[in-house]
Parts: sequence; structure tokens; C-alpha cells
Amino acid sequence: MWASILVSAVLAGLVATAVTVAIERWGGLIGGLLGTAPSTIVPAGIGLYMAGGEEELVSSMMVVPLGMLLNALFLGAWLVLPRWFVNSSRPLMWTTVGALACWGVLGFGVWFLLQNTRFGVMFTEQELAAVGLVLLLVTAVWFNRRPHPTPKGNNAVSTTVLLARGSMAAAAIGVAVWMAGLGYPLLAGLASVFPAIFLTSMVALWLAQGPTVPQGAAGPMMLGGASVAVYANVAMWSMPAFGAVLGSLVAWLAAVLGWSIPAFLVLRRVHERAGITG
Repeated sequence: MWASILVSAVLAGLVATAVTVAIERWGGLIGGLLGTAPSTIVPAGIGLYMAGGEEELVSSMMVVPLGMLLNALFLGAWLVLPRWFVNSSRPLMWTTVGALACWGVLGFGVWFLLQNTRFGVMFTEQELAAVGLVLLLVTAVWFNRRPHPTPKGNNAVSTTVLLARGSMAAAAIGVAVWMAGLGYPLLAGLASVFPAIFLTSMVALWLAQGPTVPQGAAGPMMLGGASVAVYANVAMWSMPAFGAVLGSLVAWLAAVLGWSIPAFLVLRRVHERAGITG
């Protein structure tokens, strides 16, 4: 189990640093949407499967779409809360605290409903995952119904911030795999989608570029993050059918080709029609 934790955490930390750099160099549309293609969920899924087997994998992947719905609302908070705290002395701090509080309260609510009510018994795991995916897609499309400028960054994000970002993502995935090995698949599923990437991206970009760049990237990141939920839905079938590595590849291709790239092309067309070039 410890080997699974270590490998999953290291891989997650490495792939997590790419999104901030992508947004900084290419802007929020390309970096935010394509940069949120399934990344940390891949080593997390492999680690969950290796540590807990098929049953634990399916139970953990079931909650991932619901967790990504929480992440979409977390990103939505970064579009709303800065307006509330614009006159405060520390708008970044209060926005961060407010967004994390929103995720924490809603995350506890999801866990409580699935663990302590008949809600989780009324539907199969695959049905719950599909419901979470549909709710996520509706939320992401709604937040992106009006395109916003998605400028590139003018200042480089420091190496220290990038290392901190990778470390946070690695820690979140390591905890997720550890929880799966202990027999807590629901908590493992939520931990695997803890918004470490979104949080560190928003904070790092705000510190380096100001609030405009991260706010421009929030909508595309929300839409792109739906690919993680697509990955989870497919992985529930593909990994038990084809094994950890090949099954992960099948799920990743389905998520990227079936959602990430089409969503990018549609959103780019919407921006072009609205006359938004950055």
C-alpha cells in the first residue's frame, strides 16, 4: 500500500504543476480548459485500485463526479466572492477562506448523505456517478454561458509557488490512496478531488498577475474539470475490465477526446463570436 501511496503522490505532484504554467503562458481559455484534463485522478485511480481492489475503486470513483461538482462551485466562488471583498484589506485571503469553507461544508453534506441516509442505497454506484456528472455539466455550462476575457499572465509564477502547488496536490492524492487502503472509499473519493490544483492555481495566479487572470480562467477550468468526472465514470468500468494501466488509458482517452477537446472547441467558438480574443 505504501508503494501505491508514494507512486501516486509523486506522479500527482509532477502533473499538477503544469496547469498554472499553462494558464500563465496561453491564457485562461487554453490553459484553464485543456490544462484541467484528467491528471492527478489518473495516478489516484491506479493507486486506489492497487490499494483497495475493484470494490474500493468503484466506491471511490462514484463520489468523484460529486466532488468535481463541489470543485465547480469552489471555482464559482472565485468569480463571486472577490466582488464582496473588493474593499477589504485582504481580498485574496477572504476569497480563499470563503471558497474553502464553501467546499468543506458542501463536501461534508455529500459525505453525510451517502454515509448516513438511504440516498446511497436508492441508486447504484454507477447511477450516482452519472447523476453527479450531469449536475456538474449543467453547472459548468451555466457559469460559462457568458464568456469572460481570459488574458495571459505578464509575470512568471515563482518556482517556490509551483513547488508548493505540486506538494499540495501530492499530499491530497497520497491521503486519498491511504484512506482507500484503510477501507474509507467515500472519504478517499472526496480527498482525491480536493481542489488542491484549483486552489493553488487561483492563489498563485492572483499573487503573480492580480485577480483578473485567475477569474478569467475559473470558467474554463470549471468546464474542463468536468473531464475528470467523465474519467471517473468510464474508469469504474474500464479498470476492472482491462486492468489498472490499460483501463486508465481507456478512461483518459474517453475523457479527453469525448469532453476536453470538444469543450475547448465550443468555448473558443463562443469567445470568437463574442469578440473576446484574450
